[in-house]
Amino acid sequence: MVVSPALSYSSYRTYLECPLRWKYLYVERRPETPRGYFTFGRVIHSVLEEVVRPLVLPSARRREGGESQTTLRDWSDQGDAPLAAGGRPPMGAEDLLALYDHLWTNEGYASRDEEERYRSLGRELLLRYRDRLELEPPSPVAVEEHLEARWDGLPVHGYVDRIDRTPDGGLEVVDYKTSRELSAEDAVSSDQLSVYQVLVERNYRAPVERLTLLHLRSLTPLRTPPRGPRALEPLHQRMGEVADGIREEAFEPTPGAPCARCDFRAVCPEFRPMPAAEGPRLAALVDRFDALRADERRLEHELARTAAELHRAAEELGLHRVPGSRAVAVRHREVAWQYPLEVVRPILERSGALPRLSAESVDDVRRLLRDPEVPSELRRKVAETGSRQVRWFWELEETDGQAR
Repeated sequence: MVVSPALSYSSYRTYLECPLRWKYLYVERRPETPRGYFTFGRVIHSVLEEVVRPLVLPSARRREGGESQTTLRDWSDQGDAPLAAGGRPPMGAEDLLALYDHLWTNEGYASRDEEERYRSLGRELLLRYRDRLELEPPSPVAVEEHLEARWDGLPVHGYVDRIDRTPDGGLEVVDYKTSRELSAEDAVSSDQLSVYQVLVERNYRAPVERLTLLHLRSLTPLRTPPRGPRALEPLHQRMGEVADGIREEAFEPTPGAPCARCDFRAVCPEFRPMPAAEGPRLAALVDRFDALRADERRLEHELARTAAELHRAAEELGLHRVPGSRAVAVRHREVAWQYPLEVVRPILERSGALPRLSAESVDDVRRLLRDPEVPSELRRKVAETGSRQVRWFWELEETDGQAR
């Protein structure tokens, strides 16, 4: 039995994508082919670490049992009040580019032209970041910080790109992103930020006040409030299931689109070559399956068209039961309420309730509306954003009364 290690966000996502690939990477330690976009991201992160590290003013860390570690900050009169970055200027442009050239590696790029495009992008990105740093210096308390914690019994760990002190004395978790595009919704739905929030909360004394994806190409900080316990619970459940799967050595392959870029196809049972002698028999079965699936799609389309036509006729005549020669068609109604999250979240934010009340899904909103501890006025405002959705469907009853 494999001992389940502390999960990082990356290893958790790898297992969800394909448990067998997780085994190849984390148990058998098989190497993967370098890819240029990963190499680029690592180099940029390394340079930013060196650029920001001189600005760091450490903050009190927790010891086991919740006790706080003593830092120089604890001896000052300011206690945990916000501190500026100390007025230290960022690394000069020439030194920054020299560091970038020193750390640059050409691993994984498909061509010299691709490498040069990325390298030029990196220079532009880093110089603009440095200029922004000079105009708006942050107050970091840690950069590239490796943190470990037990999350309600589940061991987790990760490297947090940056932890900043906010103006109110709390903490901001910052994760750099070099991707081409990024949206505010990416920050709201980011499981990676959720894991980092848990790690920072269990390692630092000050509260986490916000979570941020920093889009480096546009220098746009995409900020979101911290997740409440209810919002974090589904992620904790999923990560616990991953840990259970690892402990039970559940390493079955999960075929899908990622297989096209997987380095382990040669050893994966999903891509094991078929014995030549079995070729004709299995090929005939595949062809038969393909034909039946086509028939299934045709019948599903015909069934949907007929049900819609029957519904229109029943609506016109005010009927709910329509007899046939062998069965009776009975019309049923399914009602559901939908709540637009992009409307609900601002309502919760304005009320100051978003950090405490989750609105990550429609189910969360429904639970909120049934919670007697939520002020009735707030529940009414949220309820008024809802719209009633009705779906009609048919079931068949045989003439002897047995349902089909």
